[in-house]
Amino acid sequence: MLQQPKNGHNIYEVAIYNREVRSLVKENQSHRYFDDQWADTQLRDIIAKDETEARELIAQRFPPDDGFVVEDVHQTSATL
Repeated sequence: MLQQPKNGHNIYEVAIYNREVRSLVKENQSHRYFDDQWADTQLRDIIAKDETEARELIAQRFPPDDGFVVEDVHQTSATL
């Protein structure tokens, strides 16, 4: 996380992977753009006022159209 949450915002942990990379890795192939690590679930922290905003922010950074799938979003215990 690169910044501290603003007042009224929370930290959300997002579990995300790339379905295209996962499929290719199962066939011992690699994606043209994304590293093989995206076959596994990655955790990212997002600062947002609520879960809806956290999902919107992660979708901007990791678009579903590029194969990214959000497995889970949950608020961590740290809030301001």
